[in-house]
Amino acid sequence: MVPILINYPEDMLRVRVAAMKDTSSQALADLQELGVLHVEEAGEFSPPEVAGIVSRKQLTRKAVYEINEMLDSLRGVREVELPPNPEPLDPDDVINRVNALKERLSSLLEKRESLRRNVGGLESSERYFNSLAEVIDVPLADLHYLGPYLFSRVIIFPREGTEPFLNDAGDMILHRVIAHSGGEDVMYLLGRARDKDRIEKSAANLGGSPLPILYEGMSLREFNTKRDAIREGLAQELDALESEIQGIIEERLEKIVVYRDILEREYSRLDVLEMAATARYITLFEGWVPQGSIERVSSEFSRNGRQVFVDSRPPGPQETPPTKLKNPEGIRPFQVIVNLFAIPRYGDWDPTPSIAYFFAFFFGLMLNDVIYAVGLLLTVWLVLDKLVDDPQAEGTRLFRRVLIICGSVSLVMGILSGTLMGDFLDRYMGIPPKTLALAGFVEAMLSEPISFIVFSLVVGLVHLNIAHVLSLIRGVKTRNVGLVINKIGLFFVQIFGIPYIFHVMLNMDLVPLSAGAYTVFGYLLALGVLGVIAGSFIQMGGLGSIFWVFDLTGILGDVMSYSRLAGVGLASFYLASSFNLLSNWVSTGLGSAVPGILGAGLSFIIGVTLLVIFHVFNMLLSALAAFIHSLRLCFVEFLLKFYEGGGREYSPFHIPRQRTVLVGRKS
Repeated sequence: MVPILINYPEDMLRVRVAAMKDTSSQALADLQELGVLHVEEAGEFSPPEVAGIVSRKQLTRKAVYEINEMLDSLRGVREVELPPNPEPLDPDDVINRVNALKERLSSLLEKRESLRRNVGGLESSERYFNSLAEVIDVPLADLHYLGPYLFSRVIIFPREGTEPFLNDAGDMILHRVIAHSGGEDVMYLLGRARDKDRIEKSAANLGGSPLPILYEGMSLREFNTKRDAIREGLAQELDALESEIQGIIEERLEKIVVYRDILEREYSRLDVLEMAATARYITLFEGWVPQGSIERVSSEFSRNGRQVFVDSRPPGPQETPPTKLKNPEGIRPFQVIVNLFAIPRYGDWDPTPSIAYFFAFFFGLMLNDVIYAVGLLLTVWLVLDKLVDDPQAEGTRLFRRVLIICGSVSLVMGILSGTLMGDFLDRYMGIPPKTLALAGFVEAMLSEPISFIVFSLVVGLVHLNIAHVLSLIRGVKTRNVGLVINKIGLFFVQIFGIPYIFHVMLNMDLVPLSAGAYTVFGYLLALGVLGVIAGSFIQMGGLGSIFWVFDLTGILGDVMSYSRLAGVGLASFYLASSFNLLSNWVSTGLGSAVPGILGAGLSFIIGVTLLVIFHVFNMLLSALAAFIHSLRLCFVEFLLKFYEGGGREYSPFHIPRQRTVLVGRKS
């Protein structure tokens, strides 16, 4: 979103860069080259942080294990080429994707495992069922029954264990049928439900193992005759299920392999961070990195293949990250102006956009002269770099652009008003400013003191109320009831009070309304005053009962302060006109003292010299005054209404590369 009046600083992340001690020097050089880490003192890992690292390691390891399980389900060997520039994914997001895929496959994998058990059980129990079917034929459900009074089981015993079991179980067995299968006995027994655990324990102690019973809906002999068909059906079902699982995995095979690669690297990173908690084999660099630059840090170390691991997290509630402003190109230079007042706190408002608009406009309004604007731009271009120690410094470059923007606005205002060195053209060439003015109404307004002052006061009223609106919004956001009531009261006083006062005291109707309407305005004015008093009292307690007066009188004083726009603008114009007149007097007087062509030449040279000296002086003085008074209006009248500041400047760890270096010593 394009900032209109305010902006927000860039989001920051707390970053820990952990490097093996033998690679720490190169890691430090890489960080210096990147130039994005605002270095802070590296603190120890707190117990909750260590616990969090361990917990994330466990989740990551589990996700890798689940991916390996999926890949192990593939038939045959696949060669998967990892993409050279994979999509940057957050490890937590990857774990969530793996879990979602695992959840989709889990029911299929469980069903496959169940089918495999059935196939295995069918093959292992074939000879036992054949032997048992020779002596009995009962429903399969009767072979594995548990009711309130009776239970039945089929137990396989080694031949030598059968007799000891029968002796041990004794009367607990109500009925038994024994079939022989090789060196084993297949025993079908029936007993009381209350004796089930004792019988099963005795059987287990003597080497007996229960035979699993499947397909309880048919008889024993029927099952034996249909076993091959059942086996074939199970195989077909298993193949269909296997194909479905293969299709799901192969469809996402490349992604799954990328997920494993990301999580394996994440696990290694967490492993190193866990070691970093002991600070034995690890060098730790810590600080703040803009959120938009964190990918550069991670990819740089990954590309270099260094054993460096980067951990990042959002700032905690008690942490105060440095402030990195992020304004559009045309507005960015005015960050210098805001920083002269105070650096915004992290996460708070950045007023650079509104300062950019109004500062440049105020400056252009006060220095509205084509020649002076061109002179200022030439001075910035040719002279400014010679007055500073480091022309390539960030602050110098931004300040230079501030002056260029302000000079350009002055040039536009000068063209609109047709002003060139005061009344130079009118005095020396007889061309009045309105002839050259691109906008006649601008020339008329800025040339007449009263109209210029009125326009300045209107500008001030608008500028001040923008500040009060921003203050009101801040009060709503911070739930400052006193501030909200105070600002609403101020708006009532201005909206209804100004027309009412003009109507009652000056007999002037700013708004064409009836007398009754102005009476209502009077009541609303009183309501606004009460709001100002109540808001001040809520904010300051007993002092508010006194300081509310300054809120009301401050409106008039603040608005009147903007008359300096007209004062400086008119002073520049009249001083330029006075210099034109003075140069004309001096050159004419000296020229008349010497007759002939020599006198005319002398008059011309002296006049031009004086004009250059006087107007260069006036240009510099006017530009300085315009700059200072623009600062004053933006700082005192505007920012103090809603802006707090108090932030720390973002200062990344890097060494700037200079294209030119000054050496030697000035003589």
